[in-house]
Order: sequence, then structure tokens, then C-alpha cells
Amino acid sequence: MAFNILIAEDEEITLKHLVSVLKTEGYAVTGVSNGLDALNRLEKGSYDLLIADIKMPGLTGIELLDQVREKTPETEVVIITGFGSIGSAVEAMKKGASEYVTKPFDLDEMVLKVRKLSDRKGLVRENIALKTYLGMDKKVSIIARSDSMQKILEVIEGIKDSESNIFFTGETGVGKSLLARIVHFTSRRQARPFLAINCATLTEELLASELFGHERGAFTGAVRTKQGLVEIADTGTLFLDEIAEMAPNLQAKLLKVIEEGEFFRVGGTRPIHVDVRFIAATNQDVRDRISDGRFREDLYYRLNVMEIFIPPLRDRRDDIEPLASYFLRKHLPKSNKKIEGFTREAMDFLMHYSFPGNVRELENIVERALMLEKGPTITPDSLPQSMKLFQIETLEPGKVKSLDAMNRDYVLKVLDLFGGNRSKAAEVLGISRTSLWRILKEE
Repeated sequence: MAFNILIAEDEEITLKHLVSVLKTEGYAVTGVSNGLDALNRLEKGSYDLLIADIKMPGLTGIELLDQVREKTPETEVVIITGFGSIGSAVEAMKKGASEYVTKPFDLDEMVLKVRKLSDRKGLVRENIALKTYLGMDKKVSIIARSDSMQKILEVIEGIKDSESNIFFTGETGVGKSLLARIVHFTSRRQARPFLAINCATLTEELLASELFGHERGAFTGAVRTKQGLVEIADTGTLFLDEIAEMAPNLQAKLLKVIEEGEFFRVGGTRPIHVDVRFIAATNQDVRDRISDGRFREDLYYRLNVMEIFIPPLRDRRDDIEPLASYFLRKHLPKSNKKIEGFTREAMDFLMHYSFPGNVRELENIVERALMLEKGPTITPDSLPQSMKLFQIETLEPGKVKSLDAMNRDYVLKVLDLFGGNRSKAAEVLGISRTSLWRILKEE
């Protein structure tokens, strides 16, 4: 993101020199000759730094500082003062100015002060992004023995130098979020932030605040200005999981970010400019949602520059055994057990199961088996007995159930197991409450 500077200085020659030297340093610089013009610019645009003369027509530098601290507290302020006005400069520092310089000043001195503030601002942004990263393993890897997953990885390898938005589709639990991370960490943006949010887990108001941030006083409880994920992800990637669940109003705001690279915080009046790559994902049929007016067609095509469908685990059975072994190694250390692997019978059990919850369900099954198993290898007795409902076997044509019907049967049994607790059932199944509700609703 460019470091945007606004200079308010009524001495024409000083203003001219400041604008010229700071532009040469690579900053985005705007110059005005009085305090009122500066305030107007601040209300209409977003600036990282204000350099203001303490004595100007319209508004003084101190009065302008008061306005900045009230309306845009994230903006740094440097006050320019005459030698005889040191007292006013001290007052400005008490009110929140970052620095002050006295006239006549050396341009190199000003450049050093601006560079220090720019570096500090960059560290703050990186620190916010780092906190949002917390717990995320950047060394992502994926188990992909099947031909279908190998082809997907080849596609991702082929677009590693692209800046295009990507749209992942596929059932819940197939690995869309993992592939999104692989796309980012193999791209040219890999050293920049990768942030993610599930659009199905928050109300419209909370999702708006999380995505776009809010200004102080925008709503009850907004006691301070907050940056949203779109702003924090600047120069990086933002992964929007379950994008089809996003409310229409937020879809319009997101479209503006993609098309114009700018947005407004909730309650804000100043546009904020960003450069973000978007990766979206859904387990829904987006075209159906477009046809019934629940998803914007123009947003779909903006996000869907490259669509990648991830097949369900039942359609890539070559991945089941290596995935099960991987999850066993992953969870074994915290089990305090010495388990070497799976018996042939247990692995056959897994290989002939349809996995309605896909990879996420497989991991839950393996973790559960580790807790229950008392011997040196995982046996069928440690696997959920409800899996027998989904064993793939030869059936009479008239008795074959659809996968949707089998999904619903299985979900009902899990729900019954947890006494009707939908939150717990959804957690164990590895799906959202919205997806659970949708499965139960289907006839």
C-alpha cells in the first residue's frame, strides 16, 4: 500500500519543495495551502500522514490536529512551527502529534522523519496481520495420490504467477481452505498476509464489521476505529469461505472492492484503497442462487476468473489410505499411545465408506479411533459403528438410496447421538450449523 501524505502549508515555496522531495522518495503526496482545504481532503480521502504548518489561514495546525484526532485517529501528524512558537509545538505533541520541526528546517531532516513514521506504520500493519495469522501454519502440504487431486495441483502450479481471483467449489470438508492456502503460499504474494473468514458463521452486521472495519461511533459499542480484514489483507490474499451465504448488501460492497480497489469502513465517509487478491469457496450451487436472486451474477464472474472443483473423497478413494495415515501421525503425539497403523480390516472399512463429511470427517474418525483403541493398531471396533450405514456394497437396484438421503439419515443418527444438540452434531460432522439445517430440511 502506498504511504499517502497530505501537506498543509501556506508558504508556496515551502509547499512546493516538500511535495517535490517527498514524491521523489516514492510517497503519494497531496499539497494544499490552507487548513480548510486540508480538512476537506481528510474528510474525502484516506491519508497516513498529515504535515501541517502551525499557522495557516482557515484552520491553524493545532485546530487541524484536533480534527484529525477526532475523525481519523490513525493518521500520523507532523507539525511545522516557527522558532518562536515552540510552546505551541509542545501543545501539539500533548494533543497527539507524532513529530514537530521548526523553521527553517532541512529537507533531509523532514525526509528522515517521514521515513521513520512510514516504517512504523508499516510495522503496525504487519503486526495486525501477524496477529490475525496466529496459529496458521504457512508450511502447508496436501495428500494427493488420486489423479483428480494431482490435476488440481497441476492447475495451481500453472497459475502461481497469476493475480487472478479463484473460486473453489465442492462439498463441505473436501479441503477448499487448505487449497486456498496453497494457492497463496505458492504465489508472488506469499510473503504478504493470508487471511480467511467463513461468511456463514456471522450475522450480516458482524460480517460487515469483520470485513470492512468500522469507524468509532458507527454503532453502539464501537468505541474505537477498527480495521477490517480487507484492509489488513492489503497486498495479500483474503479467503472468503462459504461466499454464497453472504448477504446481498455485503456482496455489493465486495464487488466495489474487486472492481475499484476501494471501500468504506462501516460508518465511514473516506474511501480506503487496497490491493487484495480474493479466493472464494462454496459448497452451494451458485448458479441456482443467482437464478433465485440470492447471489449477484456480476460478483460471481468477478470472483470466478478461475473455477476449481474439488471432488468429494468418495470419488478419489486413492487418497483415503494416505490421508488416514497422515491424520494418525498428526494426532498420535497427543494421544500418548504407541499405535503403528491400521489393521487391514479397519482400512477396508474406511476404503468402503462414502464419507459424507469428506476429508474433515475422516480426520475426526481417525482422532476418535486413537482415543478408543487399546491395542497397537486401529481395529474396526474403534471406528464408528454408524459407518456401516454407508458401506458400499452390492444392492438390489430398487433399494439403492440417493447420497442426499444417506446424508440425511446419517445426520439424523448423529443428531440423536448428541441428544438433539445441533451445534455439537455440526462440530463432529465438520460442517456449519447452516449446512446441518439445510441437510435436515431436505426431503
